[in-house]
Amino acid sequence: MRDAALPDRLLDWYDAHAREMPWRVGPAARAAGARPDPYRVWLSEVMLQQTTVAAVREYFRRFVALWPDVHALAAAEEAQVMGEWAGLGYYARARNLTKCAGVVSRDLDGRFPDTREGLLALPGIGPYTAAAIAAIAFDRAETVVDGNVERVMARLHAVEEPLPGSKKRLGQLAADLTPAARPGDYAQAVMDLGATICTPRRPACGICPWMGDCAARAAGIAADLPRKAPKAAKPVRRGVAYLARRPDGAWLLETRAPEGLLGGMLGWPGSDWAEAVPEHAPPVAAEWRDLGEVRHTFTHFHLILALRGAVTEAAPDRGRFVPAAEIRPSDLPTLMRKAFDMARGAPEDHPGGRVSNRRPRAVPSGKPRQ
Repeated sequence: MRDAALPDRLLDWYDAHAREMPWRVGPAARAAGARPDPYRVWLSEVMLQQTTVAAVREYFRRFVALWPDVHALAAAEEAQVMGEWAGLGYYARARNLTKCAGVVSRDLDGRFPDTREGLLALPGIGPYTAAAIAAIAFDRAETVVDGNVERVMARLHAVEEPLPGSKKRLGQLAADLTPAARPGDYAQAVMDLGATICTPRRPACGICPWMGDCAARAAGIAADLPRKAPKAAKPVRRGVAYLARRPDGAWLLETRAPEGLLGGMLGWPGSDWAEAVPEHAPPVAAEWRDLGEVRHTFTHFHLILALRGAVTEAAPDRGRFVPAAEIRPSDLPTLMRKAFDMARGAPEDHPGGRVSNRRPRAVPSGKPRQ
């Protein structure tokens, strides 16, 4: 540690400037004896993976209103959980959420393990999430390193080696500063510092509690760090989605296979996604028409999805027709909702009737927490 007073100064700053979060027990309440609910900490940490705080707030409030504890979530229908998750992205998180809730409810009597090692044994909990829950919920002296913390460490120590190669070093620097006293508050303080002051662009160095110790500020390179290695261009994949409607307005939908992207989510029958456009293989006999295409970017590739629509009374080979009144666009993942919006905007002789006046929920970006 460069300066044993650094954690104390940051905690003093946090005591005065901690952000209010619906899942957080603030420093004043914590000092008075209040303790975080491990269930709420776990739920928020899973939601916050690759997603902003602003995007997660309403999802979190809705989840805890529907399922106030781990037993309630464990008893929920997976389809309902997936529907409520729609729009947050990275849908494997939602599938693991129900698996983890089941294990904690059934095997651990509703109690989350209070150590990093014990938490790592649960479905869907990796090293970062285990450290965050152990520190925030149980005050274990674990080091929590997200994108905000990496940025703070890179600037504090003027680490010019680009990410991701510098991850191990930044993690060790963060570990060197993690205090034994108030580690839960400290973990949240470093993340708050990165989210509100040591921001990616135009860091507010003049009001930073660590400005006098920041090597990057002294060198005049704070805004340039952390450096990042050039990313390889994302490949482009193509696919086809079939949007079929019966004359009575029902739409043909299916639940995707549990594994893979959008696994377990409701969507339109379609092809695999590949470099070349797949052969036409509709899920039901009909006169299919071209509705255009939608584009969507996943973590590792761009997708161009050709849309084909039809009106038919034939029995489908896959999926099932769902009455229009039972369809909530907000239950569809973002890609499938884009396709739905395009189909609904098609001319009247296309399968694009007006089926709902519900407005889809806002779609959050896939950026790290802020």
